[in-house]
Amino acid sequence: MRKTNKKSFSDLVLENKQALLKDQEAIERIETKLEQKHSMKLAK
Repeated sequence: MRKTNKKSFSDLVLENKQALLKDQEAIERIETKLEQKHSMKLAK
């Protein structure tokens, strides 16, 4: 039986974060979503 090389959750989060930092378009989409959520909460 081979040992599977599983990554910890924090490793995956770090990888994801690095990828997002390189992807400016994704950052802008996320910021827009957050702004929309925030403005919805303020409107209530």
